[in-house]
Amino acid sequence: MKKYLVLVLSSLAAANLNAQIGQPYIHDPSTIAECEGKYYTFGTGGGGLISEDGGYSWKGGAERPGGGAAPDVLKIKDRYLVIYGATGGGLGGGHYGKILTMWNKTLDPKSPDFKFSNPEEVTSSDGMEDCDAIDPGLLLDPVTGRLWFSYGTYFGNIRLVELDPETGKRIPGNKALDIAIDCEATDLIYRDGWYYLLGTHGTCCDGVNSTYNIVCGRAKQVTGPYLDNVGRDMKQGGGKLVVATGDKAVGAGHFGRFIVDEGVEVMSCHWEADFNQGGRSVLAVLPLVWKNGWPKAGEKIKDGVYEIQSERRGYALETAEDFVRIPQDRQAWWRIKPDDPVKPLELQKLSDVEKTWKSGTREVRLSDFMFRPNQNWKIEAVENKGGYLGNPYFKISIEGTTRTLTATKDLEVVAKESFTGDDSQLWRIEQATDGTYRIMPKRIEGQSVDNKTYVLYSIGDSTPTLKEWDFNTDNSKWNLVKH
Repeated sequence: MKKYLVLVLSSLAAANLNAQIGQPYIHDPSTIAECEGKYYTFGTGGGGLISEDGGYSWKGGAERPGGGAAPDVLKIKDRYLVIYGATGGGLGGGHYGKILTMWNKTLDPKSPDFKFSNPEEVTSSDGMEDCDAIDPGLLLDPVTGRLWFSYGTYFGNIRLVELDPETGKRIPGNKALDIAIDCEATDLIYRDGWYYLLGTHGTCCDGVNSTYNIVCGRAKQVTGPYLDNVGRDMKQGGGKLVVATGDKAVGAGHFGRFIVDEGVEVMSCHWEADFNQGGRSVLAVLPLVWKNGWPKAGEKIKDGVYEIQSERRGYALETAEDFVRIPQDRQAWWRIKPDDPVKPLELQKLSDVEKTWKSGTREVRLSDFMFRPNQNWKIEAVENKGGYLGNPYFKISIEGTTRTLTATKDLEVVAKESFTGDDSQLWRIEQATDGTYRIMPKRIEGQSVDNKTYVLYSIGDSTPTLKEWDFNTDNSKWNLVKH
């Protein structure tokens, strides 16, 4: 964090984060953590955000003592370890700082078990050395069980320190390792035999003029060397871009990874400035996609009209309607005169065929995409129905009609004649780590609890159904194609 962050912190100290109900305003967010059905992230200044509706809307209310900046949080067994920087980063005009850890049984400040342990100092900087004790990021190595954190800013090196996963204290005799330069707000993750170092590059704390962006390198050992996609060492300033800007938002910083399910992951960060929210710093939750072994921010689904294409065969989802031919004055290809004028043909419109469609609930099937009205699915967010990490629930209907995709009690999918707002007509659409999409009903018709298992599934080339999510088969996956 750069030294001019002191100006931002002054305003944060005066702000009442709890007054920002329903608003995702935060700077330097920690990795998102789940606790007792709620989601939490902590930020600079001591507070943080809570989501009680599955991770879609956020409000102030998370509590973390100690103030300071740029915390991180990690669940280890049945406890939560919080790490944060006290001063450092140029705060108060210098680079003296320290990093501390503390534990809690819960993140819910209303719980009787909510009590943080006394903070333990795990590293410091004196303002003279080539490192800055701020911006820590935690990793519990899933292979070895060892606990690490990286820290530092542009003021010198990014360093790696080992902690005791039972106490959160620094391993006695552990010496910090320099692993990168030219970045800050680092985080460590592990995936498929590789350790990844995610760092924030560019300038922060300048609103819409901030150039923050997230880059990464990877290594076979947690201690490095961390190289980018063309072999540049992060100790020499290397790094492959993960995300820089979003939908009218700039300044991506402070990466965090959250695994939703096998093959479904999201990343969290802040935008230094969201143009749609007055240029404020806000929490962002984006799909995390992996391409050729490298992470990148995916695409959040937006309202629009799509072909819902099966990854299994490439067929398109459609309502079961009689095929209506499109009139065409045809001419034998060998008689075509190249110089004759060309008149474009119009696509078939709903009004051309709607009278041939039967009323009532319609079956749904898969077939070749032919630019037909019964293949044009309108996907639109549904207000006041909650959501999940990063998105609201969506309604999926045939464009221009009220025919709505519905999850039935016998684990099938149909298009009902109208949208009632029932949970069986609300859909969770998530980009998987390979770039395809998982389409999951919020609830199965007639059930009293939300669905966590069944997804839209190609049980045959032409037959959609509902079945358990399985990332290892293309039957579970879909592409959303705009034409």
